[in-house]
Amino acid sequence: MTTFEQMELSDSILQAVTDLGFLEPTEIQQQAIPQILTSKQDLIALAQTGTGKTAAFGLPLLEQLSDKTDQVQAIILCPTRELCLQISKDLDSYSKYLKNVRVQPVYGGADIKKQIDGLKRKPQIVVGTPGRTIDLIKRGTLKINHVSYVVLDEADEMLNMGFRDDIDSILEDTPSQKQTLLFSATMPPEIRRITKSYMKNPVEISIGKTNQASLDVEHQYYMVKASDRYAALKRIADFNPDIYAIVFCRTRRETKDIADSLIQDGYNADALHGDLSQAQRDTVMEKFRRKNLQLLVATDVAARGIDVNELTHVINYNLPDDPEAYVHRSGRTGRAGHKGISIIIAHSREGKRIKELERLIHKKIERKPVPNGQEIVEKRLFSSIDRIENIDVDEEQIEPFMETISKKLAWMDRDELLKRFVSMEFNSFLEYYKNARDLNSTESSGRDDRREKDRSRNYTRFFISIGQKQKLKAPNLIGLINEVTKTRDIKIGDIEILRNFSFFEADSEFEKLILKSFKNEEVEVQISNPVGRKQKDDFGSEERSDRKEKRHRGKSGFEGKRFGRSNSRKGKSSAYGKSSGYGSKRKRGRK
Repeated sequence: MTTFEQMELSDSILQAVTDLGFLEPTEIQQQAIPQILTSKQDLIALAQTGTGKTAAFGLPLLEQLSDKTDQVQAIILCPTRELCLQISKDLDSYSKYLKNVRVQPVYGGADIKKQIDGLKRKPQIVVGTPGRTIDLIKRGTLKINHVSYVVLDEADEMLNMGFRDDIDSILEDTPSQKQTLLFSATMPPEIRRITKSYMKNPVEISIGKTNQASLDVEHQYYMVKASDRYAALKRIADFNPDIYAIVFCRTRRETKDIADSLIQDGYNADALHGDLSQAQRDTVMEKFRRKNLQLLVATDVAARGIDVNELTHVINYNLPDDPEAYVHRSGRTGRAGHKGISIIIAHSREGKRIKELERLIHKKIERKPVPNGQEIVEKRLFSSIDRIENIDVDEEQIEPFMETISKKLAWMDRDELLKRFVSMEFNSFLEYYKNARDLNSTESSGRDDRREKDRSRNYTRFFISIGQKQKLKAPNLIGLINEVTKTRDIKIGDIEILRNFSFFEADSEFEKLILKSFKNEEVEVQISNPVGRKQKDDFGSEERSDRKEKRHRGKSGFEGKRFGRSNSRKGKSSAYGKSSGYGSKRKRGRK
């Protein structure tokens, strides 16, 4: 095995690595660091989250910085501000014994003036999210036309979040003579496009099969009715007293609702989503890193960049729209030599999706029964007994109280004392789970089966290019769908109205009708997909969504209108959900 000492790294960097407790390089570090140090060839590195990718590109970049220029020498692009800050922090740690090395993070949602001041101090390395990087380039305060290195970290996630155009624009501003280093967990077609357009004869290294899940992660799923998903989540938490997990939800609204419910039910939980300010986000993350929280409920985008190695579980409250996002989620646990468990709370119509995930990650996802009340109580009881057995007793501190305690409890024998201890610890659990029903999904028949089938109807998630800025409300949107498709038979699921655009779910049977009906309308409707549309509403993507939405309005002539249109077929003008009358009717009887 190659060691850090054998990689021709300077003594200053080796000392920093030793201080950080790095004993030996990870597999991606063993392959990437020598390649970057000894060759100017571009590099494609495929490796899962948590395999040490930051050091894989960070150490050789620091080693090769020049003291003969005050230009930016390296630009590192990443999908979210959390990851941007984490990379910057890591680079500062690696360079603690190097003189005059400056690393400047630039990201949205923070004071741009402070970041401009930081750029004036002539940093050698800039770490940025695509949106803020573009803004600073346009202002003329960030110049990357002399960089020697470009790093695309979490490249697949940047594309998933809709940063393709920004990445193209940034790369076009860089010189032709540079080394481009692309790090990604997956290799979708859009990544291949970037490699062909902007990389020259790249060397490709891959740790494990593409999309292969970490060998340190066990994959499980629980099959329940959709209506029992939250109850199953609580049982999973109760059955694992020492759980330290991220619970992934699909939308911000669901993230808030689940976290609020967990807190109200007495669980040590909080939420991480795009509505939080940076200060609020930092507070939540600090509590989670200190393990003052056991359950962090988050959306995919908000969780990007979370650097916690000791997670015991990742829980998929909902499966992501993009199957490859499951690889990223599960990669949050089983890191740095720790074992982890990735759990899916699934319902009956998701069996096919689980099979697809198994093929994607090249690993079996084992079905587990949802624990019953007796199993949960037993597990927690024995866990408490283990803690009592292993607790460190401070004899000196407790000795002054022992005589009083002994006299107070002298009337009880050993068995009576144990019974009272168990009752004190577990009366509430015993009561709560006394007649707990079985949550495991079973085959039903007749009317119950038909009801469950209706509740678990297949829905397609759509993007629509209007939102709060156009005063859109849920009834208006439903009325608009009815009016444009000329039918009221479409079942509508979740609606999420955001600032510049919105998402809605509709019965998949009407997918083609919806797309065809909106084809010639001034508003744009598309199926919400992982590349270019997915999750732009979440944390760290606001600037990107604004620019994207302006382009939509510019193309359609939509700028300046509320969400009214000229109806050439009927020869009259209407405002969706108003003169059409659909909104008020559907609000009272939403399907």
